[in-house]
Amino acid sequence: MQIRTRSGGHDFEGLSYVSQVPFVIIDLIKLREIEIDVKNRIAWVQAGATAGELYYKISQKSKTLAFPASVCPTVGVGGQFSGGGYGVLMRKYGLAADNIIDAHIIDVKGRLLDREAMGEDLFWAIRGGGGASFGVILAWKVKLVPVPSTVTVFNVPKTLEQNATKLIHRWQVVANKLEEDIEINIILKRGSSSKKGESTIHALFQCLFLGGVDQLIPFMQKSFPELGLIREDSTEMSWIESVLFTFGFPRGQPLEVLLNRSQITTDSFKAKSDFVRIPIPEIGLEGIWSMFGEDGAEGAMMVLFPLGGIMDKISESEIPFPHRSGNLYLIQYTVHWEQEGDEIAQRHINWIRRLYSYMEPFVSKSPRASYINYRDLDIGVNNKGYTSYKQASIWGVKYFKNNFNRLAHVKTKFDPLNFFKNEQSIPTLLSGGGR
Repeated sequence: MQIRTRSGGHDFEGLSYVSQVPFVIIDLIKLREIEIDVKNRIAWVQAGATAGELYYKISQKSKTLAFPASVCPTVGVGGQFSGGGYGVLMRKYGLAADNIIDAHIIDVKGRLLDREAMGEDLFWAIRGGGGASFGVILAWKVKLVPVPSTVTVFNVPKTLEQNATKLIHRWQVVANKLEEDIEINIILKRGSSSKKGESTIHALFQCLFLGGVDQLIPFMQKSFPELGLIREDSTEMSWIESVLFTFGFPRGQPLEVLLNRSQITTDSFKAKSDFVRIPIPEIGLEGIWSMFGEDGAEGAMMVLFPLGGIMDKISESEIPFPHRSGNLYLIQYTVHWEQEGDEIAQRHINWIRRLYSYMEPFVSKSPRASYINYRDLDIGVNNKGYTSYKQASIWGVKYFKNNFNRLAHVKTKFDPLNFFKNEQSIPTLLSGGGR
């Protein structure tokens, strides 16, 4: 019998609510209280709350406080924060997990522990190492971060016919070196071309700037003039309004849409991730565009998210999330499909696996790194019974690099018989543990 813990239900491989062996779901959806302390700039948020609920509650108490977590508002904080948790404030304030100052967890012995009671090893492990390997996280205490009353956003769309390839190549050199107050990500999709009957690549350059448009325009003209940003492309708004903008809600939507826990889409998808340390050459990008035209690539998307800023200043071992200095950006690959049937699903999954294979020369190496919150069982899984540390390292070092060893030691200390386990849970170091 296995335990599966669900807060938002966003696990990319469904491990919070699906298993190949008998299991019980601990569903935290009702555990969603949020307490905001504006004076001390802290919040307690229960694990079943969503990022959107947290953002909304902060906005009701302050117009100049925020929290650096997910772009997607329906993600549950229990899982997202325990895997790291990044968003558009990452370059300024780091990950959600970098801003956790206490937690409540129920351990394998049924004890309710806070930071002092659990000790610094376990507190380290659950901030980026995936909480489901160590117990059931009930709540987080987090630091809220200051933001200006007015921020500026823009969406600048480009196609291949509008020089998107050269702009993306230039973005790779620029985006992670910009000052911490600005974040520019790129969303790539296949779409129709200006040439009748042909398709092209649509690249959306999306920005959040912690300041006014009068500061942003000259800054962009100096740092990234190739994009050709003009004042009319940019909009000033509050931080909480920028949350809606960044996720893609239509203008004028009430803030209460952040309280809707329903999934925005109900289609099927497969996702993967990579970290890029050296700019991909233009010829390499052109190979991606070719693959986006293949059968199976309908509904495909890549998101390029820049690192740098404060992420370069935080040690790889500060928390289990190791993807810090030296990384230019993170890639999220997804392919979506709505039709049912194994054959249709396999066609899309095969396509994203081919794309992932094509990308190997252009991304991080030894290990080829991945992000735990974009869970991908293709990179390796545990056995249904005992799994050795060596075998688990096949996938573990890709998510955690050198931190995987410390995570295994913490696991062995706090859950030696491997009660909390799944296809990619941290292994115990005990021989034959958790058979």
